[in-house]
Amino acid sequence: MPLTCRGRVRGQEPSRGDVDDALGKFSLTLIDSLDTLVVLNKTKEFEDAVRKVLRDVNLDNDVVVSVFETNIRVLGGLLGGHSLAIMLKEKGEYMQWYNDELLQMAKQLGYKLLPAFNTTSGLPYPRINLKFGIRKPEARTGTETDTCTACAGTLILEFAALSRFTGATIFEEYARKALDFLWEKRQRSSNLVGVTINIHTGDWVRKDSGVGAGIDSYYEYLLKAYVLLGDDSFLERFNTHYDAIMRYISQPPLLLDVHIHKPMLNARTWMDALLAFFPGLQVLKGDIRPAIETHEMLYQVIKKHNFLPEAFTTDFRVHWAQHPLRPEFAESTYFLYKATGDPYYLEVGKTLIENLNKYARVPCGFAAMKDVRTGSHEDRMDSFFLAEMFKYLYLLFADKEDIIFDIEDYIFTTEAHLLPLWLSTTNQSISKKNTTSEYTELDDSNFDWTCPNTQILFPNDPLYAQSIREPLKNVVDKSCPRGIIRVREESFRSGAKPPLRARDFMATNPEHLEILKKMGVSLIHLKDGRVQLVQHAIQAASSIDAEDGLRFMQEMIELSSQQQKEQQLPPRAVQIVSHPFFGRVVLTAGPAQFGLDLSKHKETRGFVASSKPYNGCSELTNPEAVMGKIALIQRGQCMFAEKARNIQNAGAIGGIVIDDNEGSSSDTAPLFQMAGDGKDTDDIKIPMLFLFSKEGSIILDAIREYEEVEVLLSDKAKDRAAILKGKMIPSYIINSNPEMENEEQPSSENDSQSAEQITSSSQEVDLVDQGSPEESSLNSQPESLSPADTDNAASVSPSEQISNPMENHETTSLDGECTDLDNQLQEQSETEEDSNPNVSWGKKVQPIDSILADWNEDIEAFEMMEKDEL
Repeated sequence: MPLTCRGRVRGQEPSRGDVDDALGKFSLTLIDSLDTLVVLNKTKEFEDAVRKVLRDVNLDNDVVVSVFETNIRVLGGLLGGHSLAIMLKEKGEYMQWYNDELLQMAKQLGYKLLPAFNTTSGLPYPRINLKFGIRKPEARTGTETDTCTACAGTLILEFAALSRFTGATIFEEYARKALDFLWEKRQRSSNLVGVTINIHTGDWVRKDSGVGAGIDSYYEYLLKAYVLLGDDSFLERFNTHYDAIMRYISQPPLLLDVHIHKPMLNARTWMDALLAFFPGLQVLKGDIRPAIETHEMLYQVIKKHNFLPEAFTTDFRVHWAQHPLRPEFAESTYFLYKATGDPYYLEVGKTLIENLNKYARVPCGFAAMKDVRTGSHEDRMDSFFLAEMFKYLYLLFADKEDIIFDIEDYIFTTEAHLLPLWLSTTNQSISKKNTTSEYTELDDSNFDWTCPNTQILFPNDPLYAQSIREPLKNVVDKSCPRGIIRVREESFRSGAKPPLRARDFMATNPEHLEILKKMGVSLIHLKDGRVQLVQHAIQAASSIDAEDGLRFMQEMIELSSQQQKEQQLPPRAVQIVSHPFFGRVVLTAGPAQFGLDLSKHKETRGFVASSKPYNGCSELTNPEAVMGKIALIQRGQCMFAEKARNIQNAGAIGGIVIDDNEGSSSDTAPLFQMAGDGKDTDDIKIPMLFLFSKEGSIILDAIREYEEVEVLLSDKAKDRAAILKGKMIPSYIINSNPEMENEEQPSSENDSQSAEQITSSSQEVDLVDQGSPEESSLNSQPESLSPADTDNAASVSPSEQISNPMENHETTSLDGECTDLDNQLQEQSETEEDSNPNVSWGKKVQPIDSILADWNEDIEAFEMMEKDEL
């Protein structure tokens, strides 16, 4: 937890849902980063870390964990650590005391995971209790029926390695059985697999197919199992799937999900960030051109927004705005550089490192991005950041002599753990080739390549990769396509008018309901008064009607998304800019529907002070304390607008309302915006922002430790260099050149134009500050659509609200504008400001020696922090 500077322990923090299933009270980050230390040539630290694991880690905990995450992170981490420990021991300098202790821990963990495979299909349960296993009353698990394809198909490398290292064949046998079952259950006409499968019946639960979340590492492990184990059946299966992927899912440079039974029909209009691994897998296979194309498209998205959003649409708008510092793009960058030798990919890696240091670095690590549009942080640094991101970025820039072993002797697992290739000839169990199905004969010369090519693939044409990238340079910035939805020619009815458009739909029109029924769309009245629309293509009158129904659902999502954008304000940012933070900590803040609009005006900067009374519901008794400062007030007991008026009358320049619900956090609760009191609020001129309890406590803790804390209230996080520049110019130094002040205006105005078009991913509206806010949330899952409660004045119109219990996110503009005019103007104004030496001193000034001493102290502190940069 890099913002609060402590580890995240299961049960001691508010639950984050399924994401916490990776935590098992087994020192996850320590184990996951063991082999990273050796790659970075930190052999002494590696030896100390191994001793800590052996001394402190307990695997017999009463905790329910994800089988998939525990396998790739913990079992893989122990095996990767063991692989490099025995390598170091053979070299004769380090780890001379080591006697396979990590391998014994891995074997113990492997046996703890085996009960998960006790199903008729051989597919494992998704979760298991480390102490009590499956289906016992005290286990609190074992009732699940579904698992994801990747969850069941990403076991073979770790389990086979465990079998080869120990001689216990049971692990490899169980992993092979799961893979065999998935292969048997592929859709035979398309050779694709779905996202979710029933572990007992083998029926596909989610029948969409892609290369991103839910399926990704299944494909990866088929190819890598062939590389590590030498079994031809794995390569043949991968080739069959790959042919289907390139035939149906790949639409260079895009990779779009399709339906496994109707692969010519797209299942969604957005892509998730996990597919960024796929160019790296294509390199390993030897298919370079599409790898370069997809990687370049992803890089253009990153350049637009500093990080890859968790999901983005086919026209490159933000769909889910989070970024948990995922390493998949760095992984593909590394493999493309290895394949092409093109220095362009070193520049890509440099950009990744600069963005990490500039936007994600905080005093206690690197914080995940809560929203790539605002630059706000989340108190989260997953173990894969150290296990994968550091490893791939280091290897990208490392020369051969920088690595103390030959990296080509190992294969990377999906968590970037290193397993030695010599395992292919060690303790081989009798492998039975799948003889139940014939493999498809494929006309593809790439399938003749049976091993990853570690040499330069294009020694005679260094411009090859550049020639592929060039047409994609402007795919995100300038073309700004809108609504790219593929419908194959085979599924088009030439010139036919859709039977019902989303904009025309009325839930009370019997004719419309009849059309919906024909298209396989059913209407469900929920208990809370909302109406939910669900499409089942199998219930449609014909395949044509099913496609009409899908288009109707997609139109409804886009329509609802657009209206939600118009009604909701975007999230804001509170950035701590004083020593020792210097803008490194950015907190997600809820906006207000009254007061100064930070998207249209320059940000507000000032020191913070608590108001008395703390709830701000009456005239302040300490106006001298908040005069000229940003007042901190607690939520509750009166309206937000009343609080704003009271602190404004006391002379505050802004206000931050902190939630009174202890433990609330933007990590676990949807953001909400503060509404007015039903009266005219034009008299409120100061900006007001809302922080949940956890984010607010970060500021309160800083006040207790440093007394004076300065913050920046803005529409999005500001560049740290600009913040430092602002810090070094005291408030009593004023500019005597009015023209320079005017020159600064276009930048902020253009910034506001961009920010106005950004909308919150999920917000709540509180009309009266008295308790739990009313939700006004938008989801964009085609299968589920529900109009909002008409009693909620802040929600979207009744026919257009989307409801999905899975996610609460909205499709929004990636940057708001197709051009970088706002950035150019901002850079221009900053350049002109830097070049203008005209400053004059106010009447009340400190002695010059005192000022210079303060400046030098700030500069030294900043330089010390810069020395720690990655």
